[in-house]
Amino acid sequence: MILNGKKIPEAVISRLFVYLRELSELTKVNIPTISSSELGDRVNLSDTQVRKDLGYFGQFGTSGAGYDVVELKKVLEKILGKDKTWNVAVVGVGHLGSALVTYPGFKNHGLNIVAAFDADSKRVGRKCGGITIKSIDTMAKVVKDKKVSIGIIATPAESAQEVAEKLVKAKVECILNFAPTALAMPENVKVKDVDLSRELETLSYFLADK
Repeated sequence: MILNGKKIPEAVISRLFVYLRELSELTKVNIPTISSSELGDRVNLSDTQVRKDLGYFGQFGTSGAGYDVVELKKVLEKILGKDKTWNVAVVGVGHLGSALVTYPGFKNHGLNIVAAFDADSKRVGRKCGGITIKSIDTMAKVVKDKKVSIGIIATPAESAQEVAEKLVKAKVECILNFAPTALAMPENVKVKDVDLSRELETLSYFLADK
């Protein structure tokens, strides 16, 4: 992310989501203000880190008084695009894809699954979470009609690159890739890789000496 010609580290963006989550919890219990030190304690970060992260986006809070919880929450929601609703399409409706399509928690984060695609003719036409699975060949039209902004790839690795290219051709610029393979994408396309097998495998390191 670039703001005023300055690149914002991805780690900062990730921490902003953590801050927002904590601020959301504070609003539920009607806590009006919080200091950078208190916010840092809640997320296991230093007050210096909190101030530095927020400092990328302007000056917030008052010395000695801390941050207004409701106001800072609104600002972070706007920065992170959480003040809007984004339409999402899932490509590959096997076990993982089906779970993603039917997961109800996405709506709580402003994400609506509005389309699902698959290359298997046996799945095309079936319902999944109230959504009719469409053929991948219809992707361009459906993505346009449904105003899809985010694509989720849950296909086998060998199909992922082709699927990603179809998503890009359909004007989707953000992709969450669950396929265990690296995607070659244009610079304007943001790709987030989630390799569940690799993440699970890394846990074996912590068990190796047990």
